[in-house]
Amino acid sequence: MDLDAYAAEHGAQWRRLEQLTGRRRLDPAEIDELVTLYQRTATHLSTLRSRAPEPALVGRLSHLVLAARARITGRPRPSWASARRFLLADLPAALYRAWPWWCGVATAFSALTAFLIWFVAGHPDSAAAFIGAESARQLVDSGFAGYYTEFAAPTFAFHLWTHNAWLAAQCLAAGVLVLPVFWLLWQNALNLGVVGGVMISYDRADVFFGLITPHGLLELTGIHIAAGVGLRTAWAWIAPPAHLGRGRAVAEAGRAAIVVAAGLVGLFAVSALLEAFVTPAPVPTAVRVAVGAAVWAASLAYALVLGGRAVRADRAT
Repeated sequence: MDLDAYAAEHGAQWRRLEQLTGRRRLDPAEIDELVTLYQRTATHLSTLRSRAPEPALVGRLSHLVLAARARITGRPRPSWASARRFLLADLPAALYRAWPWWCGVATAFSALTAFLIWFVAGHPDSAAAFIGAESARQLVDSGFAGYYTEFAAPTFAFHLWTHNAWLAAQCLAAGVLVLPVFWLLWQNALNLGVVGGVMISYDRADVFFGLITPHGLLELTGIHIAAGVGLRTAWAWIAPPAHLGRGRAVAEAGRAAIVVAAGLVGLFAVSALLEAFVTPAPVPTAVRVAVGAAVWAASLAYALVLGGRAVRADRAT
């Protein structure tokens, strides 16, 4: 096939199709012409691919055919109804269905962290073993409190958001392997336990809890949710329900995990704003803790109350 001759013969039709595809408005005659040229160009593309697949020309026509098809079928537009359903039904329902898992993770994590704080606080020498005596003293004097004011609040919030979202993504993605989730949870519990234990051993419990509580309640809940949903996906593979095959059970758990992952992006954005703007705010500790606790309680109500209603409504339909 002579590609130059073929392009010269049909080039005018391709240019006309490109012109019609790029127009904002088309009258009825132009719409008919667009459909006809789209069909012809698709045929030309098929011919080129089978007889003379020249990459540049095939790529150009492929892009043109896709653009024309999108113009004919209509570009998808954001639906407020879909967004509303996601926020008021799909997401809370997914959180509610997984609540035994993430509540179980939260209970175990909290118990382990409390034990580590108690152990380190009661055995000051253990702090030196974990982080060194000089580092422990620096942490108490300025390191812990200074962490929340070291960077500009907007930059700090963005860093926290991406860090926590990445940690949650690891928990969700590695859930099917089980052990990586436990490792990530252990690392977080150990870090929190050592820091809390050191602060308490130096009689700075008020500073520790006053700074960690406003954002920590929501932030840790997000991590617990990610870990619990990840482990739920693993359990769907290990012991699928009797009425579902293993593949279908994992697929359903995976779809729920994707919904939860999208919701956690918003949760961690809120927790990052709390940590960057509320935690270091020059207001009484009781006010900062009250703000964080109120946001945390609202998130639990969203998952458990609204989620329960969404699940019951879904069962009734």
